[in-house]
Amino acid sequence: MSEPDETPRTVSIERIFVSSAPRAPQLEVASVRVVVAKGIEGDRHFGKRKVPGENLTLVEAEELEAFAREQGVTVDLSRSRRNVVTRGVRLNDLVGREFRLGTAVLRGVELCEPCSVMGRLYALPDWPGPRTVRQMLHRAGLRVDVLQTGVFEVGDALLTTP
Repeated sequence: MSEPDETPRTVSIERIFVSSAPRAPQLEVASVRVVVAKGIEGDRHFGKRKVPGENLTLVEAEELEAFAREQGVTVDLSRSRRNVVTRGVRLNDLVGREFRLGTAVLRGVELCEPCSVMGRLYALPDWPGPRTVRQMLHRAGLRVDVLQTGVFEVGDALLTTP
């Protein structure tokens, strides 16, 4: 009998969220199906693509955690309104690159800069929304297009293509 592999494994997808409507709560799910040029089935943005990069959004857990430490609060990963929370992946490096999540092939289109919604959701009495937006600039995630329909789940690695 072989010994269990105790090598630490870097998990790229830590959490997945969908929301059925623009102001509806983010619901955590274990897996999603993404469709070429439409995004995540069941999400508020599904099929509403008007410009590149509107299929789904990703954000780094490390950036949200650092931001929460700066505010002195506990992080709530769902409040970012991003679909996928990653760990151990520098998303800014994926602008203009193709990568794979599960059986889906995606392309990083542009940074998903913070907006007034994110500012409002993370605002505190001594940390107003505009300060949040400034603080999260270039740290708030990645906008992605789906190039190949597929499924991915929590725990899947993000694999870049050559």
